[in-house]
Amino acid sequence: MDRILFGDNQFFAINHISEEKSRAQSIRFKDDVAIIKTLDYALDAGINTFMCTTHDRIANVCNHIRQHPAKYQHFKIYPCMPYAHKYANAVTELGYVGTLKQYVPGNFLSSIVKGGVAYLSKDFISIMQLLIDAEMKMFKGINTPVIWLQNVITDLLIGLGMKDLLLGFYEYIKKKYNAEPGFITMNMPKLLQLLEDCGIENPIICTSINKIGFRMPGGIELYENTLKKKKVRIVAMQVLAGGAIPHNEAVEYICKLPNIESILFGASTTSHIESTISSIHKYDYALNKA
Repeated sequence: MDRILFGDNQFFAINHISEEKSRAQSIRFKDDVAIIKTLDYALDAGINTFMCTTHDRIANVCNHIRQHPAKYQHFKIYPCMPYAHKYANAVTELGYVGTLKQYVPGNFLSSIVKGGVAYLSKDFISIMQLLIDAEMKMFKGINTPVIWLQNVITDLLIGLGMKDLLLGFYEYIKKKYNAEPGFITMNMPKLLQLLEDCGIENPIICTSINKIGFRMPGGIELYENTLKKKKVRIVAMQVLAGGAIPHNEAVEYICKLPNIESILFGASTTSHIESTISSIHKYDYALNKA
């Protein structure tokens, strides 16, 4: 994985601290052109990986990338699925049956209708595979070397202790898409233990890592000890704790930690993109030199 990954929260008005910033971002990125322009800023600044949800508007971004193969020949996308809001909105607009018809193939839907709950309960992995395939259609022809399970599902499976589905996702992504499976979570130590119990070694996990313990269940000490003692490839997100930590201070802390393979950040301006990249390179260089 690249050291620096560019995220998509800012494009879809997701801000964990400020509703005012969310509204401003919603207005700023109401058109796809604005999203593509910001991605091009990141590309020009040296970022070659975009980690994003499977939001419907990402399909338009993918179309643009396919239409300009020379420009984006080294560009990678890390899809994160499922995009829960998409399914929630579909249920609101179409109802449960309508949502199933839209996202589940017809022959499989017929089996669900005939078998009911009993069918669903015994074939969760097959349903998961179908939904993965549905989500991945928009990325056809695009380099997707890492495919992520969103934390809304990962953490639900952790809570239920459903290791078989975590393993099912891992194996299907490797077999069907020849990609690395990644897991996004708000409980990295617990997830890592479950994955190790499944026989998954050195997994890729994206999780909140920051010096004030923002969205880090169990506290900073538990996370730091896990990073020191375990074999894991971490993508650090929410490193600024939603803006609660000064920029340079936040980046310096992350760069000093072991097993942080990549740093994920989102930005809506050229200056923010450039300053974040510069800070990461500065602290990486200083630590390597030391």
